[in-house]
Amino acid sequence: MPLYEHVFISRQDLSNAQAEGLIEHFGTVLSDNGGKVVESEYWGVKTMAYKINKNRKGHYAFLKSDAPAPAVQEMERLMRLHDDVMRVLTIKVDGHEEGPSVQMQKRDDRDDRRRERR
Repeated sequence: MPLYEHVFISRQDLSNAQAEGLIEHFGTVLSDNGGKVVESEYWGVKTMAYKINKNRKGHYAFLKSDAPAPAVQEMERLMRLHDDVMRVLTIKVDGHEEGPSVQMQKRDDRDDRRRERR
């Protein structure tokens, strides 16, 4: 099956638990349609470069999936209809990289730098 990476931004007024619940919800949509989520990451609330629907910040989430094209299309369709999701980006990739994404590596590097200062 083809491999995909998905990033979506949800509204800033959601709680962390609700934003992570969206990841699980869309993961079940993929699995119900014959795909599977290989890995998922919640990147947290980040400031956007410009306002989207009067929001300056948003909850960012990242999914790595192994799913047929119809399953991905259905998930994207439901994401675009969902009131809490502001933007969606899906990319077809040749292979998933091992380990955490670049966004999560940055967070780990910052934590290491803070520990070194002490």
